[in-house]
Amino acid sequence: MGKRKRGRSARNSRKSQVNAEPEDIVKAPHSFVINCGKLGKTANELLLNFRRIMQPFTASKLRVLKSNTLKDFVHNAGPLNVSHIVMFTKSRGMTLRFLKLPHGPTLTFKIQEYSLMRDIISSQKKSIMYEKLFRQHPLLVLNNFSGEGMHFKLMASTFQNMFPSINVNKTQLNSIRRCLLFNYNSTDNTIDLRHYAIKVVPTGMSRAVKKLVQSKVPNLSNYQEIGDFLQTPGNLSESEYELDTPANIVTLPQPISTRGNIVSEKSAVRLYELGPRIKIQLIKIEEGLMDGAVLYHEFKTQEEIKAMTDKIKAEK
Repeated sequence: MGKRKRGRSARNSRKSQVNAEPEDIVKAPHSFVINCGKLGKTANELLLNFRRIMQPFTASKLRVLKSNTLKDFVHNAGPLNVSHIVMFTKSRGMTLRFLKLPHGPTLTFKIQEYSLMRDIISSQKKSIMYEKLFRQHPLLVLNNFSGEGMHFKLMASTFQNMFPSINVNKTQLNSIRRCLLFNYNSTDNTIDLRHYAIKVVPTGMSRAVKKLVQSKVPNLSNYQEIGDFLQTPGNLSESEYELDTPANIVTLPQPISTRGNIVSEKSAVRLYELGPRIKIQLIKIEEGLMDGAVLYHEFKTQEEIKAMTDKIKAEK
């Protein structure tokens, strides 16, 4: 019978086995959201907002020093299972790059306009923001990415591979709390990025009953008894009223943690924008990590792209 290992190495081995992450978390796409150069106050806040979007599979407290280069992050990406780098830069304008590790490609976008999370939330009458929203990755929705051209396929595959895939048969509805939308505008070749919180509420009942079912204790000081409150729901404030249409009413296939929702009964799905809002335009796609041949360029002809590629090859 062999002897049991003792010492520091044995303790560390047993500790690593206990603290090993589940396989689905290890295989999930992870990301670094970084900046290249100085951004400024509002642009740096946009970077932090984008890290909120990418949670929980991103380094939310990553510090980028002036001495850090892209090679530093690429070198550390492997042990941390990082598959993508999102890079913000600012010179004449703001640029957003998506880099697929370890060999590319790199997609470069120009940020035309943006609004921060705090601006979106402060403009709403009713908003939803709590930490549990960011314990699960967002549900990705791509709209109008079915156009012709290699750049459409590369954009769609890049965005899809940045988030874990969803198994429809195994996914729990309680785990889907956020939604991330990329909408392509064919009129001006731009992409709108929107970030929403998802809330499911019961429907098919009066507003007064709904408030009681959801354990929201109303102000009953103006009523003699509870029956008066139930029979005059119109006395509720306008902020408590939300209109549901057939477009957002679904039949629940699974139980939901929020009160009042029943399996196989109809409930309403509502979206509350979290921000940030970002409008971007694809500029170019290149092989490798910002150092390869140009595959697509929005403002260059095929002859100019070929000349750029030949120059890069000659320099290498």
